[in-house]
Amino acid sequence: MTVRPPELGTIEIRLDGGVATILLNRPRQRNAWTLQMSEDMSAALAWCDRTDAVGGVVVSGNGPYFCVGADLSGRDILRPGSEPDREPPASRRILWPSAVRKPVVAALHGHAVGIGMTFSLHCDLRFVAEDAKVGLPFVRRGVVPEANANWLLPRIVGLPAALDLVLTGRTLLGREAVQLGLCHRALPAGEVLDAATRWVAQVAADGAPLALGLAKRLLWDSQMSGPDEAWDRERAAFEACAGGTDAAEGVAAFLERRPARWREQVSVAWPQVPDTGQD
Repeated sequence: MTVRPPELGTIEIRLDGGVATILLNRPRQRNAWTLQMSEDMSAALAWCDRTDAVGGVVVSGNGPYFCVGADLSGRDILRPGSEPDREPPASRRILWPSAVRKPVVAALHGHAVGIGMTFSLHCDLRFVAEDAKVGLPFVRRGVVPEANANWLLPRIVGLPAALDLVLTGRTLLGREAVQLGLCHRALPAGEVLDAATRWVAQVAADGAPLALGLAKRLLWDSQMSGPDEAWDRERAAFEACAGGTDAAEGVAAFLERRPARWREQVSVAWPQVPDTGQD
């Protein structure tokens, strides 16, 4: 059966070989972020999360830019995209890449500024163009960083580097972003999307879908819990995996020196694990 991605106004989704590519699709506006884009991106990620044909996700953009920040054409930073009568969606109702039960990688092939950068912090890794400009210029616009960047950023780059990036609001090139640990790998712009796609495809091919999803969930949740809570969640997840058919298949494939044939799907076999206690 052919799986067809949904059609969304500001987002394009392509599915090829188990990798879904989500593209910001406002190239004439340099993929400036709008309220509609928030809703469309959340819908795209939700589709990827529940669709078993998707083994991993790459987020990038159509045109030469990833995202130059919020669309300020309406002069209202709370309601980007010239939609003055529209209420912005509550961030807790949006599905972020970190919550998707598949690997999600950002391919920053061009400039990623403001929300273009803070959104990508929710991805598992960030591949970036060597000459792409990235930055968080929020204080230069009279506001503070959003999308939970104030919690994520110091956990990714450390507090001193986070303070430097936020308080100066400066832009930096992709090469420096990798040196700071903000991004995973810097490449020529034309190679970023392919490199990110290859990484996701290899991870999805090698790992059992359920184990990949749970391993990702444990790592992200570990940032919000103490060691005892993390231990309980890890034990519950390990026991759920070990008692399933994919663990037996993984051992058999290893001993028989052949590729594993995974059967358990995230949409069906996802187990209950202890909550972090966080909202």
